[in-house]
Amino acid sequence: MSYTGPGFEPPQPRRPRRRVLTVALAALASGGLLGWGVYAAVGGSGKDGTPEGASVSASGPASGATRTPSPSGGSTSPSAGDGGPGATSPSASAPAASGALKGKVVVIDPGHNPGNFRHTSEINRQVDIGTNRKECDTTGTSTDDGYAEAEFTLDVAHRMRTLLEARGATVKLTQDDDRPFGPCIDERARIGNDAQADAVVSLHADGSGTGNRGFHVILPGTVRSGAADTRAIVGPSRDLGERIAGHFVRATGSAPSNYTGGGTGLVTRKDLGGLNLSTVPKVFIECGNMRDSKDAALLTSGAWRQKAARGISDGIVSFLRG
Repeated sequence: MSYTGPGFEPPQPRRPRRRVLTVALAALASGGLLGWGVYAAVGGSGKDGTPEGASVSASGPASGATRTPSPSGGSTSPSAGDGGPGATSPSASAPAASGALKGKVVVIDPGHNPGNFRHTSEINRQVDIGTNRKECDTTGTSTDDGYAEAEFTLDVAHRMRTLLEARGATVKLTQDDDRPFGPCIDERARIGNDAQADAVVSLHADGSGTGNRGFHVILPGTVRSGAADTRAIVGPSRDLGERIAGHFVRATGSAPSNYTGGGTGLVTRKDLGGLNLSTVPKVFIECGNMRDSKDAALLTSGAWRQKAARGISDGIVSFLRG
């Protein structure tokens, strides 16, 4: 999914807040390697310097799973041998009996739908996003060898669900490949609103040019137009996004985007219906660029997807625990 459009706003200078996102390029002397560190000054780490919620973990699966081509030229979901979640499970989880997040509701929004390519007329239908009208949904992007964004987002969503349920959260997915197409972007927002979610994260992978690398988190801008009014969620959504960005770097080692966000890993948007129509804290995350071979090698790795799921989940845990 590409994020270039009229609503793009590069990050603006802000007065210092309790939680400040700092991006640092550090030389790792032992290996002579370069690494990025994104840290939340308060709440982003435990007293010992380890990521808060680090116990939210699962064994990192091996990469290199066999994928079979789909009718779209993409591929089916990774097999269990790739560390995938196995059989498809319901879109909503039952609340866990105990855990730090008992009573909390998290909605995960896996971008696009593997069946969208079969329903082009339906997903091209215009829907109201408050500021204007946009297509219901798109097919998303894919790697050069056909690994579809919709397959990637579902896989990471399943991994996140497992991690968050283990902490006691009730987890709901906006779609679980359990419908022919969609849902449309307005319905995706409505699902989170109706669930009265404590946090919503929309999962994506970008389709930018070769050489464009890294992740970025999309934050809602202040919008008050038509059905959209984001004023109440701008602050908490930024907090959520900053924490996710920091934990994502720690878990994956990936750098913030080198092509948007000015190196911060954060981008503010006012033209995304999924954010404009949300009444609960919500962000998007572009986990990497599928059209760059180096990023694609990460996105197609089951082990890396487990790290991505852990990083995003740890950020959510940090946000919900305050």
